[in-house]
Amino acid sequence: MSPAQLISFARGAPSLDIIDIAGLKAAAVRAFDADPAGVTAYGTSTGYPPLRKWIADKHGVAVENVLITNGSLQADAFLFDHLVKPGDDVVVEKPTYDRTLLNLRTLGAKVHQVTLEPDGISTAELRSLLDSGVRPKLAHIIPNYQNPAGVTLSLAKRHELLALAEEFGFTIFEDDPYADIRFRGEALPSMLSLDTKGVVVHACSFTKTICPGVRVGYLVGPAGVIDPIAKKATNLYISAGQVAQGLVHEFCVSGDVDKSIATVSAALGERARILGESLRTRIPGVRFTEPDGGYFLWVDFPEDVHVDKLLPEAANRGVAIVKGSDFLLEGGEHSVRLAFSAVTVDEIDEGVRRLAEAVEAVRG
Repeated sequence: MSPAQLISFARGAPSLDIIDIAGLKAAAVRAFDADPAGVTAYGTSTGYPPLRKWIADKHGVAVENVLITNGSLQADAFLFDHLVKPGDDVVVEKPTYDRTLLNLRTLGAKVHQVTLEPDGISTAELRSLLDSGVRPKLAHIIPNYQNPAGVTLSLAKRHELLALAEEFGFTIFEDDPYADIRFRGEALPSMLSLDTKGVVVHACSFTKTICPGVRVGYLVGPAGVIDPIAKKATNLYISAGQVAQGLVHEFCVSGDVDKSIATVSAALGERARILGESLRTRIPGVRFTEPDGGYFLWVDFPEDVHVDKLLPEAANRGVAIVKGSDFLLEGGEHSVRLAFSAVTVDEIDEGVRRLAEAVEAVRG
């Protein structure tokens, strides 16, 4: 590997070697053979009907509770636009996905970041915020292998959040694109599946389990939320891409999606393990929690390593990282997010070696 070759820990996307290209090609052929009229038509804004039914069955809900979108980021944007008006209070995790922060602030929301603990958002801190009189429209939660921190929300906290949402009248937005990418531990029930009062809206995506290029995500929620968003979607684009949704449907019903999830999970589990070992060996004093799944590792450096200085030093050595401060309203100056999804096993240690050099340069 030449020194000039970029090693990127920046992008939350799977590397090409773990994408089932042959399976996707076969699924596309089956989609056109099985339903040429359906996949080539405009369709409706709620989504390709066979895939919509598959998603509804997966989550144990009625078809009317499902809306398929162009990736889960659009699902996020639709829900935020539907629920959040300028000046509205919104709760997010601390840290949280950078685009979530950007989108909510663009809408003029008053964003409250609540500390993320090793078992998920601090429900005690959230209750204190609610007791102080703050009445959020929604709480945005990434429950499994959180982006960027990699932590998972415990079962006890899932129940606590549901109780708080019922008591204080806010929506839980369960943003859950990483749920199936699990290396170890038991899968926990979604808050959607535990919800008896209609306080949860759930989003997921096929980006992480199949490939980013399909741009197929979805919302699951009460019909009173889904219907008005579907009307907006009709006015915006008539329907999302039916060809991509038809392909995804064939990929799912054939069982190829389960094989793909197994491939991705095994590969990323190995990458996460090697990244953890390499960080411990090469950069003394770093702190991180190894995730049980997902794409990301959050790294805290000692106080003498400032990420504004680290980023260019790393770039000069051909390694890309994302600053921790991107995921916070304040703080994060000594933290970075490392994505291990797009780096192959043989790149990881070399990437960390370059990062260690950059750390030494900043300290020096």
